[in-house]
Amino acid sequence: MTTSSNEQTAIKATYFSIIGNTSLAIIKGLTGYFGHSYALIADAIESTADIFSSILVLFGIKYSNKPADKNHPYGHGRAEPLVTFLVVGFLITSASIIAYESIINIGTPHDLPKSWILFILGTIIIWKEISFQIVIKKSKETNSSSLKADAWHHRSDAITSIAAFIGISVALFFGKGYEAADDWAALFASGFIVYNSYLIFRPALGEIMDEHVYDDLVDEIRNVSDKVEGVINTEKCFIRKSGMKYHVDLHATVDANITVKQGHEISHLLKDTLRLEIPELGHVLIHIEPDEYKAEE
Repeated sequence: MTTSSNEQTAIKATYFSIIGNTSLAIIKGLTGYFGHSYALIADAIESTADIFSSILVLFGIKYSNKPADKNHPYGHGRAEPLVTFLVVGFLITSASIIAYESIINIGTPHDLPKSWILFILGTIIIWKEISFQIVIKKSKETNSSSLKADAWHHRSDAITSIAAFIGISVALFFGKGYEAADDWAALFASGFIVYNSYLIFRPALGEIMDEHVYDDLVDEIRNVSDKVEGVINTEKCFIRKSGMKYHVDLHATVDANITVKQGHEISHLLKDTLRLEIPELGHVLIHIEPDEYKAEE
């Protein structure tokens, strides 16, 4: 998949998230208010935060795919993990608001939630899990860390809805005196959101720090390189991710007796082959090493 098609796929997935989260925020807010469920209102707060975070993701995807220029020779891909950090900030903020309001509501007398809420919640849970599966698939296709974060927003939303479903069910089953079960469910959901925030934050931090977690891609690069005429072996292979692309520094071993020009031609052939066979590669820097065994012959 080309950079352009990757970008368009990611953008479409983000618009899908924005439309879905806007609709659900309205549905949850109205249902929670008229159905006397703070857990569902808390859920609506998270969905509202998700709208803004999805807009951030959209901006990050568009900006990170801007072409390289004089001041950014490797492109603008690092904007994507930075946007992911902002998305995590939105998640933690919404979790904090939910936790604070839950604690207040636990000690405040209020009516039991309405039973019809459960039917709406069940539909929401199914929809959010479907949304997660759609967006996470697109994030893998495009190698987008911010789109992955957006997908996990859908999953965390599904979890908070499940918590609300359980809390409301407990309150309705046991009746008077258990009204706060709904609020305890919202408090539990806030803790889960924070945990998910860490799961999203950690890979984005690794991307910023050029952490090596691409062993499968290294193996693929070596396998492709071995098929290129003139390449005897490959040595060092360093990979760093930037946006939706992977930049590669590769040491290739060639016959020590060939000319500099021939070595140069082999390096270009290797670079072109790698970028053709593995479209997600960005900059590929080839360092030519003389084969010592060949030099002795």
